[in-house]
Amino acid sequence: MVKCTMTYKGDLRCELQHGPSGATVSTDAPVDNHGKGEAFSPTDLMCSAMAACMATIMGIYAQKENLDLSGTTIEVGKIMNASPRRIARIETTISVTLPEDNPHKAALNECVIGSPAMLSLHPDIEIPITWKWIG
Repeated sequence: MVKCTMTYKGDLRCELQHGPSGATVSTDAPVDNHGKGEAFSPTDLMCSAMAACMATIMGIYAQKENLDLSGTTIEVGKIMNASPRRIARIETTISVTLPEDNPHKAALNECVIGSPAMLSLHPDIEIPITWKWIG
């Protein structure tokens, strides 16, 4: 089991530390929720973590298939629900450094929709995905 530690630093800011590596990341409440918006909000981090998980699972597939996905990007846009305050929608655009006619499109899509973070999100969160093939 991987353990991480969160320390509340005050003024709506937190520091997260990854136990095995010691790497840290900070969060700040967003401007629309009493913060300064000077770092990822916790929900920004959650959406970004989903994107990183998608890319990681695609990368594992790419290694097995000897594909180069370097330069692939995933952009997420978070839309919050007011009441209850929660993520309502994560608009996701995946720009893949492969041509549109590549034979791995379906497998890469399966990587994305089957990624652990994606499967862990609440089913009420809408996650439309737009694919762009830029290779």
